[in-house]
Amino acid sequence: MVGLNAYRRDNFEHPTVGLLVVVVLALWTVTAIWLYRDRRRRTPLLLVADLAVVLAALAVTPWVKSPDFNATIPGFYVMGVFFAWAIHWHWRGGLVASALIAAFDLLPRTEVDQGNYGNTFLVLIGGPIVGYLCESLQRMARERDAAERAAAAADERTRLARAVHDGVLQVLAMVQRQGSAAGGEWAELGRLAGEQERGLRSLIRQQDTVPTEPGGRVDLAGALEAMATAHPVRVEVATPGGAVLVDAHVAAETVAAVRACLDNVLAHVGPDATAWVLAQAAPEAITVSVRDDGPGIPSGRLDAAASEGRLGVASSIRGRIEELGGTATVDSGEWGTEWELTVPLA
Repeated sequence: MVGLNAYRRDNFEHPTVGLLVVVVLALWTVTAIWLYRDRRRRTPLLLVADLAVVLAALAVTPWVKSPDFNATIPGFYVMGVFFAWAIHWHWRGGLVASALIAAFDLLPRTEVDQGNYGNTFLVLIGGPIVGYLCESLQRMARERDAAERAAAAADERTRLARAVHDGVLQVLAMVQRQGSAAGGEWAELGRLAGEQERGLRSLIRQQDTVPTEPGGRVDLAGALEAMATAHPVRVEVATPGGAVLVDAHVAAETVAAVRACLDNVLAHVGPDATAWVLAQAAPEAITVSVRDDGPGIPSGRLDAAASEGRLGVASSIRGRIEELGGTATVDSGEWGTEWELTVPLA
């Protein structure tokens, strides 16, 4: 800007005022760089002041040069302010700043040629485009940072939960069982160990909050792993490598149905049982299998329980899945029991 105005100094009718405008713009550049450097100073007032300085320089151009001027005093200097507006207020800010600059550039002219409206067109589309790209980059950066934090937190929770489950919780559970069997003072020790085990499981469960995506979507794989870690039965979970994002209600009901399956394992097989949870995801549905190594369900037992009004399995497992539009089937034998829960995603 300084170089071009020095080169075109013969075009000024009031060169002293023109020099003063150039000096003011140069001093404002130094001031603006200092002000923009600190995030706390990047307020709307600063951006409005920055735009006002540029518009004022455009407005005085016809008087300082002549009504038939060609190039304005600020020239390419105007790019800085609409970039600043585009970065701060995205495409809307870029559009407003570009439109004002274009208006202050064109309206004072007595004649508009191809070069003038060509430059104005570039200014008008430049602000919104730069603003849109800045908004997209900032959004992607936020999503990336959130994903990295969530992944790091999930890995740390899984590592800690696995270490606690494989070590401390199993020791406490063993102390509880053996102390209760021994009786006397050992029974009290077993009772205290049981309280500590429950408290520790509750703490793990509280720390393992499932992250929710925008729009109410939840990672079902993470929710299943968190639930299995906190369950008294030893559970091995296999899920897809990536997140399985489903509606929050679908995730909550599916996890509740799987928990009911594991509760049945605890009640009918015992705390020493082992259960396996396998989750598979497809574009049209998710399938979760829950299998144990117990003696199996006697033939006709589920139908008899339903006819007697005991609807635990019917309501807590089948009822939840059927309300989601899915199916819940069970297969049982001497090898154990396996539930297969299928929930459509469409």
